[in-house]
Amino acid sequence: MRDRFHIPLLSEVTAAEMQDAPQPVQAIYAELVTLGAELLEVSESALELADEYQQRNILTPKFYADGLHIAIATVAEADVLVSWNFKHIVRFDKIRLFNAVHLEYGYKILSIHSPREVTIYGYANDRYNSLDSANT
Repeated sequence: MRDRFHIPLLSEVTAAEMQDAPQPVQAIYAELVTLGAELLEVSESALELADEYQQRNILTPKFYADGLHIAIATVAEADVLVSWNFKHIVRFDKIRLFNAVHLEYGYKILSIHSPREVTIYGYANDRYNSLDSANT
């Protein structure tokens, strides 16, 4: 996301979550904002998708915001959603269920990956390595 070929997408939901996030996560969020990230609003279409995840018991009501992240990215036609949430988002079984809903609603499949899968490690300025220890 640090080059001209990638445009970071952030949502109002992510912005609200940053208040309670660990400092290293807040720093990366701030960096993404300075790189010209697009801030996505919660739309009616995203709410409809998030509600459908609930109807199908893909996520429980307690984790509605997790579904909203996925729905916002889907409606925005993001190429990939990157998340550290291995319990509710970055899970093969859940990803298949989310994408089944997306296809039924006429959206494309959303790729969902962990930061480790989409970043390059081993460079001196690799700040993402430190997040693994901050989030465990």
